Amino acid sequence: MSEKKTALVEEMTRLLGKDAVLHRDADLITYECDGLTVFRGMPLAVVFPATTEEVSDVVKWLYAREIPFIPRGAGTGLSGGATPFGGEVIISLVRMKQLLHVDYDNREAVVQPGYINLQLTNSITHKGFYYAPDPSSQANCTIGGNVAENAGGAHCLKYGVTTNHVLGLEVVMHDGEIVELGGVPDAPGYDLLGILTGSEGMLGIVTSITVSILKQPESKETALAYFDSVEDASYVVSDIIAAGIVPAAIEMMDEIAIQGVERATNPVGHPEGLKAVLIMEVDGIAAGIEDQINEMVNVCEHHNVKEIKVAQDDRERGKWWANRKTAFGAMGAISPAYLVQDGVIPRSRLSEVLARIAEISAESGLRIANVFHAGDGNLHPLILFDARNEGETDLALEVGTKTLEACTEVGGSITGEHGVGIEKKEDMRLVFTEEEIDRQLAVRDVFNPNNLMNPDKQFPKPARCGEVKSAVGSGDAYQTVGQD
Repeated sequence: MSEKKTALVEEMTRLLGKDAVLHRDADLITYECDGLTVFRGMPLAVVFPATTEEVSDVVKWLYAREIPFIPRGAGTGLSGGATPFGGEVIISLVRMKQLLHVDYDNREAVVQPGYINLQLTNSITHKGFYYAPDPSSQANCTIGGNVAENAGGAHCLKYGVTTNHVLGLEVVMHDGEIVELGGVPDAPGYDLLGILTGSEGMLGIVTSITVSILKQPESKETALAYFDSVEDASYVVSDIIAAGIVPAAIEMMDEIAIQGVERATNPVGHPEGLKAVLIMEVDGIAAGIEDQINEMVNVCEHHNVKEIKVAQDDRERGKWWANRKTAFGAMGAISPAYLVQDGVIPRSRLSEVLARIAEISAESGLRIANVFHAGDGNLHPLILFDARNEGETDLALEVGTKTLEACTEVGGSITGEHGVGIEKKEDMRLVFTEEEIDRQLAVRDVFNPNNLMNPDKQFPKPARCGEVKSAVGSGDAYQTVGQD
């Protein structure tokens, strides 16, 4: 080992214990990427603090020596937000996995960042409560990671994304200082919670999170609707909202996505040859639920629905949702590799943008499966490719950018819940001017003046004249690889 790495390992071992430090290449390879596997790099080391104070001690030591570091949750992120360029220390928060406190009267819970999203609902459901944000990876992703990416989920149409449920944060700053933000009641002043939520680990390391919890709805109904055209399904989405109904969720899968989920581990028997399927859910007070689901059925019937059915019980509902929430991974059943995109558009432009994505697919020769949160216009084009074919990985990345361009051309955005990370940082210029990017960097510099926390993520380089502070490099050392 180099002298620098030897000193690092010795000090981290002293602070955290021998079993809390990884530094051999064979151990570090697991941490060379997150859920975006087309870019990879090796960290200098990985450390596993178990308390806020240990996180603070680690950061103080690294800060004093200008060694860059990356906070990491479960590694389920899809934009390369936790991927090292090569040379950073990864601070893994998976040992900080406790449910610290639940206040049912005030409907709040306090968790450590490594606490699994779905585990919170499972821990409070016996009292009739649940945690609303439900990303598809909720059985594996951590709430700390959700805060970093401002994660959404199928039910964010009605209940909002992570930022709408964060009440307070304990944060270790760039120099190791521990601060508390928000809380109940929230103090007047700037919305620092809003700045930290979705900041992708560049403004601080969250070590405790206070979130709101909700009472389980009194009643719930879920329906599946099958269509012979994507256009008809798209119009249904807009017309349901126009009718004044606010569903808990409206999800869509197209023909290729349906093929994938039906060949994977959670098939439900969707008929062959379908062009689109909608999964729609309403919840709330029992008195009005049946009327809402009936009105949604009527809207579907006005748009040439082929078949529509309502879940008979929780078991059938759960089966339908498992089919949808495992859709990303299910693409592995029909393609050796895939790239997930994450654009946002106005609901009224769904049909138009999906048609453009179909054109992009035909022009490139790569299949694109669409599975997404139709209700709030959050698209997830899944670009299917084979990394073993020369140039196909780069082509998939180019196609990804073209799908984002299609979103921004109709007034949309480049991410709804997956974050920018490294994958889309050059695409920031699709939605921001250089001056706007410069102002965001000025905010980052207040919290992260030496660019040591998750360096060179989210913003394009050079984003401004003189933006040369990186302690790691420009990213030229990325290795491009595929999934298999």
